[in-house]
Amino acid sequence: MTYLKKMAMTASAFVCAFTLATTSNAKADEKETMQNDSIYDVLVDRFFDKNPQNNGDAYSKDPNNFAGGDFEGISTKVQYFKEMDFTFLSLGPLMEAEDFRGKKVLQYNKIQQRFGTKKEYDKMHEELHKQDISVMADFPINGVSNQNALIDAQSRNTWVSEAKEQGAINWKTNNPEVQEALIDAAIQYAMEYKLDGIRLTNIQDVSIAFINDMIFDLKKAIPAIKVISDEPSKASFDLIQDKTMMEALQQGLKKNGEKSDQITASISPKKQSTPRSIMLDTLNSTRFTYYAAGENMFPPTRVKVALGAVFTLPGTPIMTYGTEITMNGKQSPESLQAMDFRTKDDIIKYIGQLQSLRNGSEALRNGDFKLIENKDGFIVFERFNKNERWFVVINNTMKTKSIDLPESIVGKNKEIFGMFEKDIVRENDQSRYRLVVDREIVEVYQVKDKKGVNIAYLAALGLVYVLFIAFIVVVLRRGKKKRQQLEQKK
Repeated sequence: MTYLKKMAMTASAFVCAFTLATTSNAKADEKETMQNDSIYDVLVDRFFDKNPQNNGDAYSKDPNNFAGGDFEGISTKVQYFKEMDFTFLSLGPLMEAEDFRGKKVLQYNKIQQRFGTKKEYDKMHEELHKQDISVMADFPINGVSNQNALIDAQSRNTWVSEAKEQGAINWKTNNPEVQEALIDAAIQYAMEYKLDGIRLTNIQDVSIAFINDMIFDLKKAIPAIKVISDEPSKASFDLIQDKTMMEALQQGLKKNGEKSDQITASISPKKQSTPRSIMLDTLNSTRFTYYAAGENMFPPTRVKVALGAVFTLPGTPIMTYGTEITMNGKQSPESLQAMDFRTKDDIIKYIGQLQSLRNGSEALRNGDFKLIENKDGFIVFERFNKNERWFVVINNTMKTKSIDLPESIVGKNKEIFGMFEKDIVRENDQSRYRLVVDREIVEVYQVKDKKGVNIAYLAALGLVYVLFIAFIVVVLRRGKKKRQQLEQKK
């Protein structure tokens, strides 16, 4: 019996090894750009209040006040982020500031006490890294408090100028001393909190040369760090903020049947060296749901269609917290509500499915792009590289739609597999592949070679079954023999 058991285990191992050998590691040997990432954007204060002891004067019923969210709350929800398969968690500003958004920074090098202790932050950081989730935080440059700790009475006139918002100042970043102080503060901040990424915010009127110096010095101090911004910029960021694409998605997908040509108008057919952001809204903008609700649309359907586009079009997805629960709002603080976890999770599961496809496919992250059709909400495009080919169909219309893809596009003797509806499309008598997609959904199709029977795999599988049956037969015979021996003793 021991011999048969070993044989069965050996055969099983062979089948597993054979199966894994036919599956390529999608991320192997890729250059680590942010094209491979996806970002979930939160504000610590607005996410989850785990420890009321650190709330201070927080009052969640006042939308302009702190709500009580903390690092312990983030730690509690690590599996939540993992379920949606994001590679980066962006936490917003961590430093002491006058409001929950991190506006009017008081001290760059002091943690916001309402968020918790440094020890609690370190635990949160560790828990996120255990799940392969990188940590990003904001570093605001301008619009800080006029009581910021870097300012002293002697340097005030040469270091700062009044900002538009009362009580806020902007730095005179043409002053070499200011430049040195800000760069040192940014490096200290990134190193103190072991950041994998840093987002420079409020960079209006800051010279590109200075921003590039800050990026250079940050990467010199922390070579693997990713540096992005919250505004379009020509500086050497690791991600280009594409507000034009965001506006195109908002207007083209807020209701069904809208003109959608702007969504794909600016997409380059080839992979770009610096990826562009692709997002529905930001922490500072009007929520996507606000536009959909304004058209009397059903927000969950609108959000799912829009997210289908976000996670399949070229770019680095950035999703604002609350999108998965269709959070509404025209502007802050209405658009930055405390997170509600008592809602249905179908959108969360859908995000996880989309991310699983994207994270498992080099072509969906880094592949070339080819537009096949885009008319009044019906968008069909291809993502591909030398090893993979995918077709994505966004049917943002009120009717079931179909498209016939010729053999010249798909190839001969192929099979097209629908990832969500689980349908298999084969070439018809007219040498065409017909894709049929229901209204208001996104379907992702993978193209594979049409294959016959996998003899080697079936043979190995058959061997496992034979050995297993033999094992059962031996056990039954031994059991029968023991029963006969017991009867003879009686």
